[in-house]
Amino acid sequence: MAYADFVTAMMAFFLLMWLLNATTEKQRKGLSDYFNPTIPVNRISGGGDGSFGGDSMFSEKTRVKSGTGGTSDRTGASSGAEADTLADEGAAEMREVEKALLDRGGESRTMEQLLRHVVTRVTDEGLVIEIYDLEEAPLFSNDTAEPTPVTLALADLLAEVLTVTGNEIAVNGHLRSYPVMMRTNPVWELSAERAQRMRLLLEAAGLDAGRVQRISGFADRKPATADSAALRNNRLEIILLRRDR
Repeated sequence: MAYADFVTAMMAFFLLMWLLNATTEKQRKGLSDYFNPTIPVNRISGGGDGSFGGDSMFSEKTRVKSGTGGTSDRTGASSGAEADTLADEGAAEMREVEKALLDRGGESRTMEQLLRHVVTRVTDEGLVIEIYDLEEAPLFSNDTAEPTPVTLALADLLAEVLTVTGNEIAVNGHLRSYPVMMRTNPVWELSAERAQRMRLLLEAAGLDAGRVQRISGFADRKPATADSAALRNNRLEIILLRRDR
């Protein structure tokens, strides 16, 4: 019986030595923790970043599991929550503007034709409302900053829907590229002039002038299509700027 116990003990010893050699330090610690569990005790239960993640709902008072030690100072935690709230509110307002604009398409055939010039997209900068030339309906007369009736109607429409929110606004002008053999290339001046003209049209239609924060002319440097000379590149961007930027 003693011999059998001795053999069993030796087998267990060699098995232990093999395990120590075949496992990593991390695995060995996991085995050790399994056989020696540590149960943390917090002053207040019902929170922490344990099994379900997240800070304790009482972390500001209990100073348990909140960053590097917790504090009763609410600045860090509240500022993050307030920023998220503001971002959510800003996104909701932008969606309202976008919906108000696109919903107008069902009002009449004229409005439907007008909105063929319009596309919207959300970027890091904010909601971009882009209006662009169509072959049969340009935004401006020839190579000038003189608006056509289409642009006048679009300015009235945009000034109306932009009242849904009070976000600040930027206006960008873009042009298609002109032939390189031209003696004087007007793209820089003309793109800026068209953006400036749209600002004036929006303000004349009732937009608060104080909301416009930036007017830019990008010439032909940011084409919307692969073909920089395409008519589609003649466009204006009215950007509803994010409030958290």
